[in-house]
Amino acid sequence: MPITVTPTAIPEVLVIEPKVFGDARGFFFESFNARDFREATGLDVTFVQDNHSGSSRGVLRGLHYQVQQPQGKLVRVVQGEVFDVAVDLRRSSPTFGQWVGETLSAENRKQLWIPPGFAHGFLVLSEWADFNYKVTAYYNPKLENIIAWNDPNIDISWPIRSTPQLNAKDSEAPVISTAALFE
Repeated sequence: MPITVTPTAIPEVLVIEPKVFGDARGFFFESFNARDFREATGLDVTFVQDNHSGSSRGVLRGLHYQVQQPQGKLVRVVQGEVFDVAVDLRRSSPTFGQWVGETLSAENRKQLWIPPGFAHGFLVLSEWADFNYKVTAYYNPKLENIIAWNDPNIDISWPIRSTPQLNAKDSEAPVISTAALFE
């Protein structure tokens, strides 16, 4: 199998590890192959948009999601290292309000599948990180929702040494008890 898939503590969130071919010249791997993804995960998804962000150490982006036009995301780091987090916002889920985190880096080449119904965020651990993600629905700023990165009800164990750098909307985000959620 060209990719290895490992469920996290929230089974719908998956760690994807591609098979990497390397030699003295460098390496090669398929960062996404629809057939292999479908066979390995059992998911038949269509990605409609690719996003790329670059951020410096200590930047925290998230926790973002769209209740209307929910997005599944396949995320990876192409330069640097981040701590990536998914929070289950599906009220009917046995893991509602729980989170999982994974260190993603250019070196480990891990990817994370975050299904619709989850909030997503990441903290940059390296001096700089280039972060790519494929999404299953178009981003719509009017439909974006945010939950506070430091919501004590979720209690994410961010590997933070100092106060993270946030944009205005992330620093003013509501807690899960007052946020828009999935059924």
